[in-house]
Amino acid sequence: QLQLVESGGGLVQAGGSLRLSCAASGRTFSNYAMGWFRQDPGKEREFVAAISWVGSVIFYADSVKGRFTISRDNAKNTVYLQMNSLNSEDTAVYYCTGKAGAWSRWPRQYDDWGQGTQVTVSS
Repeated sequence: QLQLVESGGGLVQAGGSLRLSCAASGRTFSNYAMGWFRQDPGKEREFVAAISWVGSVIFYADSVKGRFTISRDNAKNTVYLQMNSLNSEDTAVYYCTGKAGAWSRWPRQYDDWGQGTQVTVSS
């Protein structure tokens, strides 16, 4: 099992930026595709971004494309989500997740999840 711990969430004004980090342990991090999802209370978990195990394949949800950047540092066992031009619709709990093999935009295909970090954007 891959243990995941997110950090970097918080309260930010609209138009501002945040950088989320997710530290992984327990397995060989470089064997895992990594993803970021987000969830509002009462809503389904929503795909945000994913990155392949070597970082060569990256995919974003249309709602964050051009504003968010996913990256990973396999030497540090960490995946990042740089979030710029934040707006109120980005308010959610953000979850880091990983899966062996290819990346996916479907949460049910991911095996391991972090506890989440709250991002709140004030207008």
